[in-house]
Amino acid sequence: MRGAQLVGRWVESYTGMSADNIKGLLLALSSSLFIGASFIVKKKGLKKAGAAGVRAGVGGYSYLLEPLWWAGMIAMIVGEVANFAAYAFAPAILVTPLGALSIIISAVLAHIMLREKLHIFGILGCILCVVGSTTIVLHAPPERQIESVTEVWDLATEPAFLLYAGIVLAAAFVLIFRFAPQYGQTHIMVYIGICSLVGSLSVMSVKALGIALKLTFSGMNQLVYPQTWVFSFVVVSCIVTQMNYLNKALDTFNTAVVSPIYYTMFTSLTILASVIMFKDWDRQNPTQIVTEMCGFVTILSGTFLLHKTKDMVDGLPPNLPIRLPKHSDEEGYAAEGIPLRSAADGIPLRSPRGTDSFRSS
Repeated sequence: MRGAQLVGRWVESYTGMSADNIKGLLLALSSSLFIGASFIVKKKGLKKAGAAGVRAGVGGYSYLLEPLWWAGMIAMIVGEVANFAAYAFAPAILVTPLGALSIIISAVLAHIMLREKLHIFGILGCILCVVGSTTIVLHAPPERQIESVTEVWDLATEPAFLLYAGIVLAAAFVLIFRFAPQYGQTHIMVYIGICSLVGSLSVMSVKALGIALKLTFSGMNQLVYPQTWVFSFVVVSCIVTQMNYLNKALDTFNTAVVSPIYYTMFTSLTILASVIMFKDWDRQNPTQIVTEMCGFVTILSGTFLLHKTKDMVDGLPPNLPIRLPKHSDEEGYAAEGIPLRSAADGIPLRSPRGTDSFRSS
């Protein structure tokens, strides 16, 4: 125990990070490891379930009977629990960007297990995501000191955050009821947009609930306050919605593309929500804020690179308007890809992967 305390003090003095921020950092790193692996295991389960029943992408729920999907779900739950704890110790602007690590894990495992190959520029995009995340972590503000869940409630009911929450909910409802039925299968941003919008609210509620539990375990019971239970209800509602539409996205689109786009949108909206609600930037000078923004732009650049090169095929232009043949992977399931649109007639296409004559990157 004493050795751990000495290590903690050394890390704190060397990095300039507070003890709570270091705890949050370690928890967030472990969370990314579990969540990154869960993407791949869940998709394997979705593919197996889709081969025997109605695919999740078109409204099926046969994956609930697939053990492999549940294994991925358990890994995701473990990762989310670690992430939950991380938000109780560190600000969202530190914890959330570390999701970049899950992109790397997902990309590597997708290459090995799902034969979803990344182009060399996709690898560079992953590296840029990590560099940008590291920049943000090293300049993250200290955690706001809160003594009661009622303080968090006061922050959540200020006009600025209420306006943000109203806009987010309105946009999510429009996507769910107007665009998802018609465009969900052909436009990746619909499902991911729903997950990201709802996710930014869930993180704020998770942080509030995490603070309440941390204070309760330290001897200041927060379970007697109704605000704690309101935040709990919001957490459950948002997470159920996120999981539903994330499953649809994973079942419909390439995992190596879903992960970085979801990460970027989710991180952007979560940082914005945290800045509005917890006023993270009030505890920083302009240099730190600008550095964080540079780190975030680096992340966006990496994600854009991943997205831009997702359809590149070795030896062929990335947007060649031809219908490429669809092949099956080693397990007999039809290869999946990102829906494309022919420049000539707008017909939805899918890019092949793992073929002999053409190799998707």
